[in-house]
Amino acid sequence: MKKVVLASALALATASASFAGGYEEPLIDAPVVVQEGTGSSAGSMGGNGLLLLGAVAIAVALAASDDT
Repeated sequence: MKKVVLASALALATASASFAGGYEEPLIDAPVVVQEGTGSSAGSMGGNGLLLLGAVAIAVALAASDDT
């Protein structure tokens, strides 16, 4: 009888230690949503189109000044 009481006391002591912290529900983060913005107003060439137009304007102005 003593062995049964001792075994049950040992089992109870071991089982209660495993639940010592209590249950906490795991935190689940919300999924990250990536939203791509619309294209730029400069068109498909982006800022390079404005740079190209500026270079053409300078080339035309230099070519016109060489004629005089």
